[in-house]
Amino acid sequence: MITVEGLRFTYPKARSEAVRGIDFKVSPGEVFGFLGPSGAGKSTTQKILLGSLRGYAGSAMVAGVEAARADAGYRALVGAAFEFPCFYQKLTGIENLSLFASFYPGPKDDARALLERLGLADAADRRVAEYSKGMKVRLNLARAVQHRPRILFLDEPTSGLDPANARIVRDIVRERAADGVAVFLTTHDMAAADAVCDRVAFIVDGMIAACDAPSALKRRYGRRAVVVDRAPAAGVEAAAVGDGTGAGQREFGFDGLADNAEFLAELRKPGLLGIRTLDSSLDSIFLALTGKELA
Repeated sequence: MITVEGLRFTYPKARSEAVRGIDFKVSPGEVFGFLGPSGAGKSTTQKILLGSLRGYAGSAMVAGVEAARADAGYRALVGAAFEFPCFYQKLTGIENLSLFASFYPGPKDDARALLERLGLADAADRRVAEYSKGMKVRLNLARAVQHRPRILFLDEPTSGLDPANARIVRDIVRERAADGVAVFLTTHDMAAADAVCDRVAFIVDGMIAACDAPSALKRRYGRRAVVVDRAPAAGVEAAAVGDGTGAGQREFGFDGLADNAEFLAELRKPGLLGIRTLDSSLDSIFLALTGKELA
């Protein structure tokens, strides 16, 4: 659904390119995370794909159409929800959804059913000016999906949400993907990206530094080892130390693990709590690739 090849873009009067020759594809039914620090090129890429930034080099195809040639038909296939929702404040939630739905041809999802799913049924007939940030974020998702787009662009879709509502949003995203929708998602929330994305790409200084499934990246940037966790001996603290192990924990490398007598003996000792791999986390990978803490 999305094919980007050799994409480059430079803002007028800028000394360097904002996007520097990136390539990636997003297939139907795939949730693709686009991750990076502020100023890395995430928003620029998203604006190009939405057809609002032109004058780029390379190719950015969405549903078989070059983004620079985006027209009304192109935009009818696309849904977008940005981090800072923009609504008509004097209209109610349901009135806003009805208004935006009228911009698109074809069948729509039932607006009140969407609001019910997102926990906004009781606020449907309240003015949006009275909504909290989290309520506006959920209303924003309803607006983006109600016309049943085939490509969905989401920017920080769980920002400001409590865990229960964040889970509902993630569930809706996964359901749309299961229906064949291609989802392009930008976020600083690595836990959300890990939970919902099929693949993630880290963009750094306008270039893609790594791209793969979250599980594959965590293995690639982690250590090829397991840690055996057990209850520490009486009077010994179990605080972890810098290498990921602590009192009551032992690390063993993968190589030769099945024949490692010490590992097998460790499993037979009383007090075994569990065995875990030393995969990295997306937060750690983000820091390793960008050199920046998550904002």
